[in-house]
Amino acid sequence: MNRAVPKIALKGLKKRFGPKIVLDGIDLEVATGESLVVIGGSGTGKSVLLKCIIGIIEPDEGTVLIDGENTTHLAGADRTRLMRKFGMLFQGSALFDSLKVWENVAFGLIQGRGVGRTEAKEIALKKLAAVGLPPEVGDLSPSELSGGMQKRVGLARAIAAEPEIIFFDEPTTGLDPIMGDVINDLIVECRRQLGATTLSITHDLASARKIADRVAMIHGGKIVWSGPVSQIDRSGNPYVDQFIHGRAEGPIKMPVKVR
Repeated sequence: MNRAVPKIALKGLKKRFGPKIVLDGIDLEVATGESLVVIGGSGTGKSVLLKCIIGIIEPDEGTVLIDGENTTHLAGADRTRLMRKFGMLFQGSALFDSLKVWENVAFGLIQGRGVGRTEAKEIALKKLAAVGLPPEVGDLSPSELSGGMQKRVGLARAIAAEPEIIFFDEPTTGLDPIMGDVINDLIVECRRQLGATTLSITHDLASARKIADRVAMIHGGKIVWSGPVSQIDRSGNPYVDQFIHGRAEGPIKMPVKVR
């Protein structure tokens, strides 16, 4: 039996900035329809990994494959074609203050796909409803919304074009635990409705436990453990064990600046 082609496959991915090695040979796969969550401390390369997959940053070595296609060095029309497969919820929501909420949700439809404003607004309001926001929110400015509502709008934008792959960059950062759990529930439901493949990066273990099928931990530029989320508490890996219990003592050493 032929093994299914992964939706996302990273092979030997390396990236450095000057003398600092950020990614040091990352091998990782995400199956179609799977939710993979990459965990790790601040500055471990999670965001760089995500940017390499999307194409914002080009790796120094290695390959990124989407549906078996090498997308590492795509540019121009080929890159645009690839980006149509993607949706993304940014860490700070990254909404445009100069646009109304519905225009933020519909931004990719209008600018990237040439959808007319009337149709785009209808789609935007449906997506806002899908994340629990009433239609009148669509005519507000992002600055009139709470942090939790802004995150919901960011999620509505991420799913507006019904992408095949959705990326979540620290989806619960800046939210209180209850609103964080609301966002996690919405992520799970939106993914189920779309049948999308998702890749998330976070240091929030509660979020990882709720939205992941599988978890991978990055440290020192490498994947030090990966497995089903159900096994995270008995991984047998000292890095994972220290991270999930928040212990100061262990193989992960946090740099401390002394003035």
